[in-house]
Amino acid sequence: MPTLAGQVLLVTGANGGIGTAFVHQALERGAAKVYATARTPRDWDDDRVVPLALDVTDAASIDAAAAAANDVTMLVNNAGNLPASASILDLTDDQLREGMETNFFGPVAVARAFAPLLERHDAAVLVDVHSVASWYHFGGVYSAAKAALWAATNSLRVELAPRGVHVVGVHMGYVDTAMAAGASGPKMTPDELVTAVLDVVERDGFEVVADEVTARVKAGLAGAIEDLYPEVLA
Repeated sequence: MPTLAGQVLLVTGANGGIGTAFVHQALERGAAKVYATARTPRDWDDDRVVPLALDVTDAASIDAAAAAANDVTMLVNNAGNLPASASILDLTDDQLREGMETNFFGPVAVARAFAPLLERHDAAVLVDVHSVASWYHFGGVYSAAKAALWAATNSLRVELAPRGVHVVGVHMGYVDTAMAAGASGPKMTPDELVTAVLDVVERDGFEVVADEVTARVKAGLAGAIEDLYPEVLA
């Protein structure tokens, strides 16, 4: 996909900071239409934006969205949420399952539902937003779910490539959104992240390593566990 011009996108979690940036930047780059999905869609005051209800944890909602948005050429799997605690040990069974449903099973279910639609088009794209938490596990079930999504993205990449669908995985540290409001340290803006993602999409890249901290963590995966997690030696 050398350009977003004329493409039809569907963005999950479009009401959030990153999702909103995807909607605006896709249109700025010439997208013909963007389905802006959320559990409670909002008005965008733009005829090119189609608000669409989608709960990624609900199979009927996913099927309805796929039926309504059957002209999609690029899917952005962005929706997610944070668990009640960063400790796996402190969560209830229901909270543990909810974290996996929203951040792993949901995006995979959306990708599966839209794959047959993407296959109909030349240069179709699937973008999965993971975060550095998929490689550095400071987030409990959130990290576990994002790691699982990263693995699923690699599987989808291999399966969808022969069918003409290009798959892009996105890894980044903190982004200045409501979701990361309580986090300290450097934060990218949503626009900075989305610019990096769409640049990679337009040059047919496979992976976005959006900031320095993520690049360091990725390099550390080849090292010893105690180097990446020195606290285990305490």
